[in-house]
Amino acid sequence: MSAVLGQLKPELVWKYFEGMCNHPRPSKNEGKVADYIFSVGKSLNLETLRDTFGNVIIKKPATKGKENLKTVVLQGHMDMVAEKNRGVEHDFDNDPIQPYIDGEYVKAKGTTLGADNGIGVAAALAVLEDDSFEHGPIECLFTLDEETGLTGANNLDTKILNATILLNLDSEEEGTIYIGCAGGKNTEGEFTFKPEKTPDGINYEIKVAGLQGGHSGLEIQQGRGNAIKILVRLLSHATEKHALSLGKIEGGNKHNAIPREAFAIVTIPKDKDKEFTECVAKFNTMVKEELATVEPNLLVSIEPFAAPANVMDKESQVRILNALYAMPHGVIKMSADIPELVETSTNLAVVITEGNTVKVVTSQRSSVASEIEDATNKVSAVFKLGGAKITYGDGYPGWKPDVNSEILGVVKATYKQLYNREPEIKAIHAGLECGIIGEKYPGMDMVSFGPTMFGVHSPDEKLKIDTVALFYDQLTHILSNIPSKN
Repeated sequence: MSAVLGQLKPELVWKYFEGMCNHPRPSKNEGKVADYIFSVGKSLNLETLRDTFGNVIIKKPATKGKENLKTVVLQGHMDMVAEKNRGVEHDFDNDPIQPYIDGEYVKAKGTTLGADNGIGVAAALAVLEDDSFEHGPIECLFTLDEETGLTGANNLDTKILNATILLNLDSEEEGTIYIGCAGGKNTEGEFTFKPEKTPDGINYEIKVAGLQGGHSGLEIQQGRGNAIKILVRLLSHATEKHALSLGKIEGGNKHNAIPREAFAIVTIPKDKDKEFTECVAKFNTMVKEELATVEPNLLVSIEPFAAPANVMDKESQVRILNALYAMPHGVIKMSADIPELVETSTNLAVVITEGNTVKVVTSQRSSVASEIEDATNKVSAVFKLGGAKITYGDGYPGWKPDVNSEILGVVKATYKQLYNREPEIKAIHAGLECGIIGEKYPGMDMVSFGPTMFGVHSPDEKLKIDTVALFYDQLTHILSNIPSKN
């Protein structure tokens, strides 16, 4: 092990987490980490295989005398959200993540850490090597491309697993057991505009930065700023009051991350320049006051910039900005049945200018299938009013809670025995692969749990060190207490 994480306990888990960090694994380009995981299984002389899609499965036989216990599958995803701060040089396809210890946390230098779900995968790999506890038959399933479409789970071979119990290791709050999750769907719009010659004037880049961002399922209810919404608010005002011409607008990177940064290249008539720069300064003060509690580092700024090759025709500019201004973002409905659970939400996630098009990515989530459809229809209506071409993702199902689950009973009892306190039982607004796997393997008994982490899907991601040992201890004790088949 390297000197970075080698001092941390449990050693096996941190060894494999550092291995995950050393192997690039952005969504849809997980070949290197998949090969690494495959090589681990082979080096341990365990049955190791890939299904036809490329998901990796490693099987460990039961401890002698424990063959009659029910088979358990430990499940996590190999990919990570590839986010970095602006100005950070990092090639996610080839460069390793650089973890470091900061007090009670592990973080990464300028990028997402990938503890979502690298630490879950690392724990499963540790179980495969760890012979210090007794257990029944174990299968480990490592899926591809969870973050951008759950395609690994969607394409999972329906005959490759023998397990009847699934422990999903992709949750982010130690002491909490999840028994249900939201389903979701992406809705994308593409606007077209007529490129026009850039008028004479003063050219600026407008920048919205310093926001927390975060996971659009886990943090959507916290009222964090959306950089795209903030930028569009300013651009709409300046178009009307200061004759702003828009050359380019960009913001966000991932469908499941709240946008932290957004940028626009604009041209202002020379006679409007002074009042425009004053307007930006006043706007910055206003939005900082509005979001002071949740976004203390928010900054809206401008600086001189090269003239864009062209700008949007005014009719299209107004149409596109109006649509983005009206686009819903945030919580739509809270659950009436489960306290503090977001039931339905939508995330205005990405805006990209390419050629004569502005492409917009949004993501809708709900634990109620009909409400996903309704939220999607709301977003689609705004796109239609703005004249955009609309496309839809395949979507993924939710996971309905089962409070009478046998494995839930085992997990609760084990946690109480270990830590002398009751775990929290929750459903989560984020999407987990449990719903999809449950459809492919009907009757699979499932729970999800993990160590504590914050800021996932952003470069602020951090993993709380002491909770990793608690998580792994819980996992091994659960595996030692799985009920028998009869």
